[in-house]
Amino acid sequence: MNWNNSITQQLFIEYPIIQAPMFGVTTPAMVAAAANTGCLGSLPLGDLPAEKSIAVIRATKQLCKHPFAVNMFVNEIPAITGEIKAKYAAVKAFIEHLARQHQLQVKLPDIGELQLNNYEEKVDTIIAEDCKIVSFTFGNLNEQSIQKLKSNGTVLIGTCTSVKEAIILEQSGIDILCVQGMEAGGHRGSFATVDNIPAIGGFSLLPQVYDAVSIPIIYAGGIYNAKTLLAAKTLGAQGFQIGSLLLGSAESALKGFEKERLQEVKETDIVLTKSLTGRYARGIKNVFVEAVEGTEHILPYPYQNKLTSELRKAAKANGNLDFVSIWLGQSIHSFSEDSTTEILKELIAATETQHNN
Repeated sequence: MNWNNSITQQLFIEYPIIQAPMFGVTTPAMVAAAANTGCLGSLPLGDLPAEKSIAVIRATKQLCKHPFAVNMFVNEIPAITGEIKAKYAAVKAFIEHLARQHQLQVKLPDIGELQLNNYEEKVDTIIAEDCKIVSFTFGNLNEQSIQKLKSNGTVLIGTCTSVKEAIILEQSGIDILCVQGMEAGGHRGSFATVDNIPAIGGFSLLPQVYDAVSIPIIYAGGIYNAKTLLAAKTLGAQGFQIGSLLLGSAESALKGFEKERLQEVKETDIVLTKSLTGRYARGIKNVFVEAVEGTEHILPYPYQNKLTSELRKAAKANGNLDFVSIWLGQSIHSFSEDSTTEILKELIAATETQHNN
């Protein structure tokens, strides 16, 4: 099988397989393992402040001899109005009470204690750290940021969940699209419409985007073996983003009790919810999700995300599944605890075998 295509050429990789930038799961060791396998490692910066972004970029460079991508959130931040302040206080009180009911003592931050980070500040950090591949989600970069990065020779990868979003990104000068299907784990990258997100399955969306744009496409959502990878290739993908397949890997930041939950998951356990972060994300339902989803106790992103962050940290430290976030796509499989290197090598070998038969 010939893996060489426009994606491998633009990203300087051997295989057009992209390790998904899973914030809270992906570690520098996972990025390095993917990159050293000949795939593209992706380091999630999320909404980290500049100083923390620099630290994780440099930690990854220490482990990685090959190019890797950095990924950031490019959402707008709603202004803190009187209405937001009042609702934040009410949601905070509700969540603290809910946690106490389930034997989890936690003090959540007041709204004035939150650190809100604008992505524009991170662009300068990325350029200073000489990161030449940047992917992003939750929106589109503004024109100034695109020009800054492009003038630095940076390859830009934007996330879309609809044909409309794909066209917006292409017309903005983005180099590569990451088409995210509805079945994908983690946050939806939707930005053209945030509340009424496009509910389009990936294998329906992918060929439509392929017909609508002329730039290369990476597909994300439900790829977990050779069959699903080759199906995405048939529908027009030139790159293949792998996320949930690596959740149980040796380099994953998930704790042992979270990895054990993966082994027991059923299709009815996986839901799309705004309860944990204020943006739609697909993962495993638990006590918190069932108590909050569909209620008035959800703030707009990033306020809900910041509010529940301390809750989730405390739950993780206490081995409490009721209040953690385990993001997971719809394709259930055996979640290998092997190294990221071995998981990707097995996927590559299986794909080659199936393609040649």
